[in-house]
Amino acid sequence: MLWLSVMTIVAGMAGEGLGPGDHGRSIKVGELKRSYQVHVPPGYRHDQLTPLVIAFHGGGANADNMKIFSGLNQKADKENFIVVYPQGTGRLARMLTFNGGNCCGYAMTNTIDDVDFTGKLLDDLETVLNLDKKRVFATGMSNGAIMAYRIAAELSDRIAAIAPVSGPLGTDTVNPKRPVPVIHFHGTADENAPFGGGRGKGPSGTNFFSVEYTIQSWVKANGCKNKPDLTEIEDKAGDGTSVTIKTFSQGKNDSEVVLVEIKGGGHTWPGQEARLKSLGKSTRNISANDMMWDFFKKHPMK
Repeated sequence: MLWLSVMTIVAGMAGEGLGPGDHGRSIKVGELKRSYQVHVPPGYRHDQLTPLVIAFHGGGANADNMKIFSGLNQKADKENFIVVYPQGTGRLARMLTFNGGNCCGYAMTNTIDDVDFTGKLLDDLETVLNLDKKRVFATGMSNGAIMAYRIAAELSDRIAAIAPVSGPLGTDTVNPKRPVPVIHFHGTADENAPFGGGRGKGPSGTNFFSVEYTIQSWVKANGCKNKPDLTEIEDKAGDGTSVTIKTFSQGKNDSEVVLVEIKGGGHTWPGQEARLKSLGKSTRNISANDMMWDFFKKHPMK
């Protein structure tokens, strides 16, 4: 953690802006000192508004894991957007969680206010980067996906659109101030956050909402049409997975809700290699990073 402390000090010196590269920062949220990591692409310029993607790690993981697991830094460098990786909380420094509502672990048990953390994180970033406030997006893996849903509902005035991966809604209700477009990625063979809901095989003990409940909650919140348009993607990669894309369109302010259903897919990040075989198959027939970025570009805040 020494490098993080050093980078935090350097990044915060004299209110200077951040340049391209990787940076660590810390902020005070209530009585807690919270931290996050930032990746600024090589093409970043202080005189240009730049989009931001918030990437929440999974439960029992951390920001370093999320960088590797998602591969978002490489996509950011190619498309010239900033990625921020918030650190959750926990008793062990490298096994952290976020309080997404009904999940997970230390953060939920101790009612950590990760919505407030996200808001203050954005406030802090705005002092050192030229962020495009109409293009602030969020994604996350598993517990991180659950957290992305929560901030979409509770910080809808600051989050333009979200792309949860392998994690459902974590709250009973959804009441955003404005419609928030959603693209959700989930494998039908996910055993950790089951597609049909219920308790997974992971250690969280969470009784997950189903993907169907999650999608329909946001279809209703965004005022989308009830019948989706379907797109089928066959298994061209030969990895035993195929994809059905269900698009619920015509929502308020041109919002939409898209479910990317990966048949045979596990608790993984589509397009990225599964880090553990126990997580199941990771499809190569699509790239979550490519699809979410195309979706984000289509849905700046209106």
